Amino acid sequence: MTIPRFPYVQVDTTPELADALASLLFDLGATGVETRDDTTTPRGPGGGVVRLVSSFDHAEAAESAVAELREAFPTLRSEVGEIVGDAWRDAYKQFFAPFALTNGIVVVPPWVEGHRVEPDQRVLWMDPGRAFGTGLHSTTRLVAEALQKRAALLAGARVFDVGTGSGVLALVALLLGAASAVAVDNDPDVLEVAIENAGRNGLAGNIEVSATPLADVTGTFPIVVANIRATTLVDMTRDLRNRLTPDGVLILSGILAGERAEVEAAFVADGFVVEEVTHRGEGEDAWVAIAVRIRA
Repeated sequence: MTIPRFPYVQVDTTPELADALASLLFDLGATGVETRDDTTTPRGPGGGVVRLVSSFDHAEAAESAVAELREAFPTLRSEVGEIVGDAWRDAYKQFFAPFALTNGIVVVPPWVEGHRVEPDQRVLWMDPGRAFGTGLHSTTRLVAEALQKRAALLAGARVFDVGTGSGVLALVALLLGAASAVAVDNDPDVLEVAIENAGRNGLAGNIEVSATPLADVTGTFPIVVANIRATTLVDMTRDLRNRLTPDGVLILSGILAGERAEVEAAFVADGFVVEEVTHRGEGEDAWVAIAVRIRA
């Protein structure tokens, strides 16, 4: 019997560089990046140092990523490690506890029983499994908050979630009153996670989940969300516009503050106007969400 082995890259950095390096790790082929600092569980190394632990599909990809990191950032500590066996796949459950995603939605893992919810709160049962999207990341929270602000527009609507991951944003839209959702992701491995989460919330009949390419999706939607890397969003401007109704709202996230100008310029050049910009964090490494509409 072959024992499974899972390579990862570990990088120690400063809080100011952490988000930018996490984005770079995704560019270098990481399939997921966990941030550990003085406030997280598990904790980082202490002393204000942020540790990034990123998973890779193959050892060769992890080695290549470290080589590039060391060339670009020779003073940072970065190394390749390996987890042997697959029991670690469920280890995240001990650290994923109920939390408020917005002031009206509480995310609760399915293995937690008896969690108290306030009368004005809705419960979203979520197991992120192998997919991005626990709701803990700032980009997810920004989009969820933007959706909650637009509950009136969501009422009875059909929404489109591009890069759905765990399905969290499509499910948030449904909890807030959307009638149905179309959710796509180019990673077929996460589609089952999104479908399972929809079932946990009794919403399996309200959501279509698939790996359909964005350009091949048919129809238009009054609300479109895309929580994806900024460079990918810039390449999607026309396809996203084609999926939006003339009076609809497109909510973009996955954008660092330092990337905001580039993203805004690309969408404005393709006929959009900026409706709202929100952010979490400070400086160039803050995360940004941008709501845009098609120019009248």
